[in-house]
Amino acid sequence: MTTGDCTTFSAIIAEAMSGSHVIKIAGYSRMKALVSNGESLTSIPFSAAGHTWVVRFYPNGDSAESQDYLSFYLILDSANSYDVKAVFSLELLEHSKNGRPAAPASYSFTTDLRTFSYKGSLWGYNKFIHQTALEEEPSPHLRDDSFSIRCGIKVFKEIYSTETQGGDRKRFMEVPPSNLRQNLGSLLENMDDGSADVVFEVGEERFSAHRCVLAARSSVFRAELLGAMKENAHRQIQIDDIEPSVFRSLLRFIYTDSLDGMAREEEEAGEEEDLVMAQHLLVAADRYNVERLKLMCEERLCESMGSAMVATSLALAEQHGCHGLKEACLEFLASPSNLLEMMASDGYEHLRISCPSVLRELIARFQTLDMKATREITLGLS
Repeated sequence: MTTGDCTTFSAIIAEAMSGSHVIKIAGYSRMKALVSNGESLTSIPFSAAGHTWVVRFYPNGDSAESQDYLSFYLILDSANSYDVKAVFSLELLEHSKNGRPAAPASYSFTTDLRTFSYKGSLWGYNKFIHQTALEEEPSPHLRDDSFSIRCGIKVFKEIYSTETQGGDRKRFMEVPPSNLRQNLGSLLENMDDGSADVVFEVGEERFSAHRCVLAARSSVFRAELLGAMKENAHRQIQIDDIEPSVFRSLLRFIYTDSLDGMAREEEEAGEEEDLVMAQHLLVAADRYNVERLKLMCEERLCESMGSAMVATSLALAEQHGCHGLKEACLEFLASPSNLLEMMASDGYEHLRISCPSVLRELIARFQTLDMKATREITLGLS
């Protein structure tokens, strides 16, 4: 009598966790002028790959040997972490034509495996990039006196052995990803099926929609469409003070929770048109209390901060309670050159008239940066 072979399986596993963080250095020329060789600036703590980290930046190098270079170091900031084994990369990002950091980066360094023994342990590069290489004109990295660094981190956990099932698990079916966005987007695109129960007149255009979808996504639409207007199911609603293209993008976001359609239009339009659309869409999102869209527009304006648009963005931030955008604008204006260029822009007069309080706040915060510029702002407010 014979018995069949009995085979068991096991595996030796080296797990790893990965994460990344992008740091924007805004006001580089001011930092270079004010921070001496050997002195540093430190980022806020950020979480990546299961631990907390900070990045330390030396605008004029960390030693006499590196005084003409930028130095960067990654520091473990977790209080109870010991002997963290990690590989990390530092990438100097290029800016694409629409102002967003481009990927992949063309200037980067990746370390071998390093051990961060305890909180405060650091590894990095004392000669990350020469100052003249960063500042060359035209610079693919430095834009509006700002540049961005991406820090990528992979942490290796303990290697362990475990018993496993024999071979790969047999799959009897494949569960597809959710297509809810596509389904609702299709509902928006095919209004001729008779399901729409409200029509909006915006300028010379008409937009059909579904009350229940709008009400689920916007508390303002819910009050308007399911409150006093509920009994008039087919009423046409006039929308003023919004461009048709902006309302179209607002509807698309409400149905699909994305701006994919708008992104395709942005590729065909210039950067300035893209940012103007983001500003208008932010106003619409605030009007209808679509909070995620409002934050996405804020983020877009923060990513592409420039002297030509910062005055109008700052006015919008003040008028619509966009605290993150306001802080980004004020940080951008910490550079004396950016401040002077903003004062020469088309939007400055509107900012001066509509939001004098935010200009007073700007003066109080940065009056030591450029006395000529702040004096001119003060005279304009008097």
